[in-house]
Amino acid sequence: MPIKKIGIISKPKKAEVGETVGPLLDWLRARSIEVCLDKETGASLARGEKCLTRNEIPSHVDLIIVLGGDGTLLAAARALNRKPVPLLAVNLGGLGFLTVIAREELYTTLERVLAGDFTTERRTQIEGELVRADEAISSFLALNDVVLNKGAIARILDFELHVDGQFVSTYKSDGLIVSTPTGSTAYSLAAGGPIVAPAVEAFIITPICAHTLTNRPLVLRDTATIEVIVKSLREAAYLTVDGQVGLAAHSEDIVRLRKAASGVDIIQPAEKNYFEILREKLKWGER
Repeated sequence: MPIKKIGIISKPKKAEVGETVGPLLDWLRARSIEVCLDKETGASLARGEKCLTRNEIPSHVDLIIVLGGDGTLLAAARALNRKPVPLLAVNLGGLGFLTVIAREELYTTLERVLAGDFTTERRTQIEGELVRADEAISSFLALNDVVLNKGAIARILDFELHVDGQFVSTYKSDGLIVSTPTGSTAYSLAAGGPIVAPAVEAFIITPICAHTLTNRPLVLRDTATIEVIVKSLREAAYLTVDGQVGLAAHSEDIVRLRKAASGVDIIQPAEKNYFEILREKLKWGER
């Protein structure tokens, strides 16, 4: 399907956005592409542009260009709300495991995309709900991870882990991470979890500073239903989704997670493969 309408979502108040978006708008419109900006992007421009909210954009476009870092892409993925609109992620600074297209590669990449010369990589999402007293009080989608961790007081938290209705273990730790392969290079990696290639159909469960040394990261098939029961009476736990959305979790609350029927399609440059990206971002082989 030819691309006729493009949305732009960017990191708010980042100086490079204002420098990039103006010329990008002119370039796209010179090629008869209709462009929708999110309100954060519009605020960075000195000219009046009609803007939509991030949640409105996916219903009006064939492609979304994301300008920023991985956090901006995670926010854009949530805004998709299951709509099958591919994301073209451009890194404007920072580490960026997901935003692998450099700013200087933007126009050459767009030339190929508009010509139909591109491939997308489907990334798994976690679909979850927070259940309290047998009632789902919140639902969410995550591209990277779902994390239960402690608040300001440094007390150990207790969690029960169940997989497909089977009891696995009780964790005493500072927190627990359930991540997708996409999220395996985020908080899970920092907590000692494994790197899992995006095509692997798996979830990774990683304890944060476990106080039982035999509690190690666990890799499961992504067909599993995962339930984490909060067992901490004295200390509140906090549920965070992709590090950006937070909810308080009480004792006996259940966080129920499974693979979402939807996914996120990210455009991948043909000249870069996953292992090249790992070598570049993690500085493998350098002294």
